[in-house]
Amino acid sequence: MSEQPPPANPDFDAAIDSLERQLSVLWRRARANSHRVARQVHPDMEPAAYGLLAVLQREESMRLTDLAANIGVGKPSVSRQIAMLEQLGLVHKQADPVDGRAQSISLTETGRDRLTAAQLARKSAFRERLGDWPVEDLDSLAALLDRLNQAYANEPPLH
Repeated sequence: MSEQPPPANPDFDAAIDSLERQLSVLWRRARANSHRVARQVHPDMEPAAYGLLAVLQREESMRLTDLAANIGVGKPSVSRQIAMLEQLGLVHKQADPVDGRAQSISLTETGRDRLTAAQLARKSAFRERLGDWPVEDLDSLAALLDRLNQAYANEPPLH
């Protein structure tokens, strides 16, 4: 049995171990929260669809291919989610004004209203949990999370 070489930088390795533990807890809690938020939008909505709705809210209208590229997920997964969201009355498709062969996806009025209500509830929950944090700490955390997200930005989409 071969031994592992000693770590090149024990402090760095310990920091990575701590980060990994904290991110695991955060992701576990985020998954549970995603289920709650999705149910606030619609009881039958899958949690993964929340991100699609948020992108459509921000961009107003997108083609399926562009939506998949925007969130870094394969087109078949996004297509399945959009079909489900359309059945729930949260999004609708229409002929793309630039390319009539393609379809543009946007939120319905119901989708927009329900998403906004869920976002307000989510923001209220953040205020409740983080209300005593200094704004500088919130800004620092947001900047560090952005930096971490950028480190993963060029990974290929999952299929």
